[in-house]
Amino acid sequence: MEKKPFVSLEQVKEMVKEYPTPFHLYDEKGIRENARRLKDAFSWNKGFKEYFAVKATPNPFILQILKEEGIGSDCSSYTELQMSEAVGFKGSDIMFSSNVTPREDFELAAKLGAIINFDDITHIDYFEKIAKIPETICCRYNPGGDFQIHNQIMDTPQDAKYGLTLAQMKEGFLKLKEKGAKHFGIHAFLASNTVTEAYYPLLAKILFQTAVELKRETGVHIAFINLSGGVGIPYTPDQEPNDIYAIGEGVRKAYEEVLVPEGMDDVAIFTELGRYMLAPYGCLISQAIHEKHIYKEYIGLDACAANLMRPAMYGSYHHITVLGKENESCDQMYDVTGGLCENNDKFAIDRMLPKIDIGDYVVIHDTGAHGFAMGYNYNGKLRSAEILLQEDGSTKLIRRAETPADYFATFDFSGMFQDVK
Repeated sequence: MEKKPFVSLEQVKEMVKEYPTPFHLYDEKGIRENARRLKDAFSWNKGFKEYFAVKATPNPFILQILKEEGIGSDCSSYTELQMSEAVGFKGSDIMFSSNVTPREDFELAAKLGAIINFDDITHIDYFEKIAKIPETICCRYNPGGDFQIHNQIMDTPQDAKYGLTLAQMKEGFLKLKEKGAKHFGIHAFLASNTVTEAYYPLLAKILFQTAVELKRETGVHIAFINLSGGVGIPYTPDQEPNDIYAIGEGVRKAYEEVLVPEGMDDVAIFTELGRYMLAPYGCLISQAIHEKHIYKEYIGLDACAANLMRPAMYGSYHHITVLGKENESCDQMYDVTGGLCENNDKFAIDRMLPKIDIGDYVVIHDTGAHGFAMGYNYNGKLRSAEILLQEDGSTKLIRRAETPADYFATFDFSGMFQDVK
């Protein structure tokens, strides 16, 4: 499969007249269309709701687009709750899924009326000292062991810090029931970035069976099951994208097989997708500013790992397109690097690309989720702007680039930096 950017060289040349590289660019049209596909794929479930994982792309303009498409927000921190409130999310439109949670985070979540998703059984008593146990509540489940698909280990829940054991889920539900909770939710996340249509249906079946057991043993009303994230995207050109309609149908079959015979056909399905919702609809635009010829061939960009950490942190693959050279032969091998004083500051290693000349613009694909969000200021590097490519083809600045004044703003040296611009 060929990976094509959603932006052309001509468009980028116009953009850089106003916004210097590097910058993250988002495709509004693609975001909206994808949100509608997801909702359509799960339209068989009348209570279906997607709660976008704010941590993936914490930008209020992006959240506003999703809100207009009927999407909720999934928050994991105080500031994400604040951002969601500012955009206009209210009450059950917010899911609060956190861990090692500070008191003030729970206080704000309770104030906003968010659905609380407890990550640990001890959080029940902790929360009750802060606010009244709400009538609708959720607990995160960790089944332990290894999670396998077709005998392939996808992840190891037993090593994850998240969630309650099955015994704790039963104890927690009974405890919450005693404290006034009436409607219960189950949440679980067992594997990350799966490019297989089998993942969500298999996860769903596990959670549906767990829901039946919990209902039988505790007598509580299971109101919703949150399948969380894990539906991945094809970062590499040889991968096929997930078919969200096939995934939705697989979940429906598991629902009909497990829940309906138990009289649990009122259970709503929630999802918490960040990567699937946004990653393909964002990219990092950068310019080649240096080349180096030693033991290897290097191309140096004006972006670095401070703009996109995933390749340095995980060794992740992000496809690269050299704008204007899409049809040229990829007959040159490069390490594509940034300027951090770290040897892992590389967007690509031994990557076959067209010949890159100084001044060429490159698109680093699939940065719409966990791209800008993971940025940092090591080496005093400043985080870039975020730009929205709107449906009509115009652009909108949705986050300005940082300046040195931003970097120094948290110091108080009696005016030493007051003239820094």
